[in-house]
Amino acid sequence: MNFLAHLLLGSASAEQALGSMLGDFVKGPVQQLDLPEAVRGGVWLHRRIDSYTDAHPLVLQSKARISGERRRFAGILVDMFYDHLLARHWANFADRSLDDFSQDVYRQLRAQRALMPERAWTVVSYMSEQDWLGSYAELRHLHRAVDNMARRFRRETALPGGVAELEAAYQGFEDDFLAFMPELQRFAEDQAAALTSAGSLADLPSSRPSA
Repeated sequence: MNFLAHLLLGSASAEQALGSMLGDFVKGPVQQLDLPEAVRGGVWLHRRIDSYTDAHPLVLQSKARISGERRRFAGILVDMFYDHLLARHWANFADRSLDDFSQDVYRQLRAQRALMPERAWTVVSYMSEQDWLGSYAELRHLHRAVDNMARRFRRETALPGGVAELEAAYQGFEDDFLAFMPELQRFAEDQAAALTSAGSLADLPSSRPSA
């Protein structure tokens, strides 16, 4: 999943929200990260969500909808498409507006700048200044986000224009997402409960969960 989904599913506290964000920026065993315990818990939750998502049949079905030309980037594209669909169907999965949620998350993340690697802070700065979370609902902003993602690759790729894949099979992607997201929410809630009740991160499972 991409930023919006991770922050929705892992923001029970400001520290957990930071960990959910940092899951894409820190490497190594969670127990060994030089971060506060609550932030490391957010990283753990991020990784559990990613593992569950990557193995889920509905997500694999969405990836199979990507054309052969861009199949190499199916994971990136489906993550971003699902954030778009989450923003479009936000009221089905959250009890407050997307704008209120986004602005609150931006404040929480910016307040913890000292704990972020520089690369993560750069992303958070752009995210909050340009309201990435709130803009995902509009396809024109999704086009821009995918094209910006393509610029991170040193070589030319087939990723630019990748939102055409979503537009070509929108109903299929939407059906996949709407069936998958409630299952992901239940999984994330169970993992968050395990995180709360655990004596320490060492007591939590680290193996890949099954979908």
